[in-house]
Amino acid sequence: MNKKSVMTNWRWWMCLLLFVATTVNYMDRQVLSLTWKDFIAPEFHWTDSDYGTITGFFSIFYAIACLFAGKFVDWMGTKKGFMWAIGVWSLGACMHAGCGWVTMQLEGYESIAALKALETGSTAALAVASVSVWLFLACRGILALGEAGNFPAAIKVTAEYFPKKDRALATSLFNAGASVGALAAPLTVPVLAQAWGWEMAFIIIGALGFVWMFFWVFMYEKPEKSKFVNEAELQYILQDDKEEPVPVQAEKQQTAIPFLKCFGYKQTWSFIAGKFFTDGVWWFYLFWAPAYFSECGYGMETTTGKMLVFVLYLIVTVISIGGGYLPKFFVEKRGMEPYSGRMLAMLIFAFFPLFALFAQPLQGISVWFPALIIGIAGAGHQAWSANLFSTIGDMFPKSTIATITGIGAMAGGCGSFLINKGAGMLFDYAAAQGEAFSFVGFTGKPAGYMIIFCICAVAYVIAWSIMKTLVPKHKPIVIE
Repeated sequence: MNKKSVMTNWRWWMCLLLFVATTVNYMDRQVLSLTWKDFIAPEFHWTDSDYGTITGFFSIFYAIACLFAGKFVDWMGTKKGFMWAIGVWSLGACMHAGCGWVTMQLEGYESIAALKALETGSTAALAVASVSVWLFLACRGILALGEAGNFPAAIKVTAEYFPKKDRALATSLFNAGASVGALAAPLTVPVLAQAWGWEMAFIIIGALGFVWMFFWVFMYEKPEKSKFVNEAELQYILQDDKEEPVPVQAEKQQTAIPFLKCFGYKQTWSFIAGKFFTDGVWWFYLFWAPAYFSECGYGMETTTGKMLVFVLYLIVTVISIGGGYLPKFFVEKRGMEPYSGRMLAMLIFAFFPLFALFAQPLQGISVWFPALIIGIAGAGHQAWSANLFSTIGDMFPKSTIATITGIGAMAGGCGSFLINKGAGMLFDYAAAQGEAFSFVGFTGKPAGYMIIFCICAVAYVIAWSIMKTLVPKHKPIVIE
């Protein structure tokens, strides 16, 4: 190992790898949301409820997989666990491209044009819709199985390579990949879909994960074993071990907390609450924003539609990176304990999504207002999420971080299922009822969107209140 006194910065290269993985992760998720309304639904005669079923059950698949993904990463090890995760989800992403061909074979049609020509609402069209939904669900299940490993592995790497005071910053930086992925997707996916068909969009974006695997194999090792980390950087990374020595229990803390025992801690339930109430909000924006703009007359086949989604996630990307700086400021400049500083920052970010209350009312003036407002709300989520993930490292031993991350992601997936499946059903119902369905001055489907925006707005304040009640102050877990 390099003994030079000048500290290396290999930890930031690890952060860059996590950023790229998260970017690819979210691009793979976004392909469907950017193609279903304008490219896929006309071929398979999908309704909003069909799409809600696919996105909702993706969330359930993801939730179930997350419950075990964290434990899998802790058991398999960070390097192999991450490799398996991105390999599986990249395969699942590419498999979506075959759903049209398989539907044709199963239903006995010679071309996609024949599927599209069916009369919407006919028995044949309903059969095609049903078969295609099941096929997409199968592919989404494989995608979810792999994607479930991303955050448990990434948070584990962050805990391995960064001291507590820097983890929120590192997490916010790699977590910005979610915003960048969502930012890059509307600029690339519709273009690919228009040029070569929606199938090639899935294949090309999905293949990026296999490229990432090549770099991961050669770049990652634990900091203690990495030839790229010198003694000065290693001491910086391990500074918490010196500041908070636990000589008697240090060896015991290398043993992971048994899975079921994790549920006996209030700290676990605090993280579960934070994820359950808020993850669905982000996924609603991710999955439904393109469809919302299409309802306003700006589909993904239009330049304005692409730019609306692009600007939305540009706002998310730029503002959310500051999520890691705020707790760092509280700790270093105000002398606060890391957990207290993080919770204060999360309270501030919990107010950002309240702007969503104005998205639907201002849409009547200009569709750009919802884009700006959802962007601000989304930025609040990403900043909140970066700090929420870091609370795990504040309270749990490194050996159990991936497991707790997976448990929380499972809870977030359940919350996402409820809001995405519920939104699809609500929108179809509201559209069918028309003027008979109203909410705070809106009727029909706009009333449905207003209801969901209200739920998204207050979710974070509710989550923060529950978390603060369960864990009012820093209380790390010590294995006895």
